[in-house]
Amino acid sequence: MRKGILLAGGSGTRLYPITQVVCKQLLPIYDKPMIYYPLCTLMQAGITEILVICTETDLPLFKSLLKDGRQWGINIDYTIQAKPEGLAQALILAEPFLDGSPSALILGDNLFYGHQLQATLHAANNMTDACIFAYHVANPQAYGVIEFDQHKQVISITEKPAIPKSNFAMPGLYFFDHKACQYAKNVLPSHRGELEIVDVIQQYLDSGKLNVDILGRGTAWLDTGTPDAMAEATQYIAAIEKRQGLKISCPEEVAFVMGLIDQQQLTLLANQLIKSGYGQYLLSLLNKNFPNEMH
Repeated sequence: MRKGILLAGGSGTRLYPITQVVCKQLLPIYDKPMIYYPLCTLMQAGITEILVICTETDLPLFKSLLKDGRQWGINIDYTIQAKPEGLAQALILAEPFLDGSPSALILGDNLFYGHQLQATLHAANNMTDACIFAYHVANPQAYGVIEFDQHKQVISITEKPAIPKSNFAMPGLYFFDHKACQYAKNVLPSHRGELEIVDVIQQYLDSGKLNVDILGRGTAWLDTGTPDAMAEATQYIAAIEKRQGLKISCPEEVAFVMGLIDQQQLTLLANQLIKSGYGQYLLSLLNKNFPNEMH
């Protein structure tokens, strides 16, 4: 069974002074904490065993917010990242938790939403090899860039290239097999002094065990690591939720629709939030019958 890793460590320097007191993953994106969005992405993929990696300072705050996950029918464990040393470090820190299981690593400031997203996530979760995603962006220099040949086969993956070879960026969601921890241990620090996730993925590419799924125009991917990006994400979520009357990345709803909690459990969660529109929304779900895609 695949386990999830949610990386919510780091210092959030791109958001200073906002994050000098609280980490970015606890900041709001419209009506929910930022961390709800990647958490729900893992849940929608069918992953119920999740490790949250955070700093020692933020650990009590995350535990207060997320608890052990049982209220949503999942299990959440925690481990501390003493010093941020690159995304691949998350796989090394998660090794005891994974205990030989395949994994899905998601960054705590990444938001995914779109048509058929759940089907895409389930397909990736069911793969035996590694799977990453490609997303067309206007500013590929800011991301890991995937180069394809004319047959859509991957030629190269380069971290933040000065001259990108394509406009396809690699979002912060990666599905790995049981070898990921060992591959991460093979990685040497880059010129930035970090263990780059690209170097883990390169080992899968070299071994012929890498799948790349191109996310189409019907899917939104937002990296909410800057003030502008947070504002844009908030506007995006607000516009869709107000238009549709449905919430995006609401863990209570995802858990209920996926059968992880029942009506009684949902009612209990809703009553705890009854003074807000959020609690009223949860109660409204009891009388509705939505397809699985509508969360």
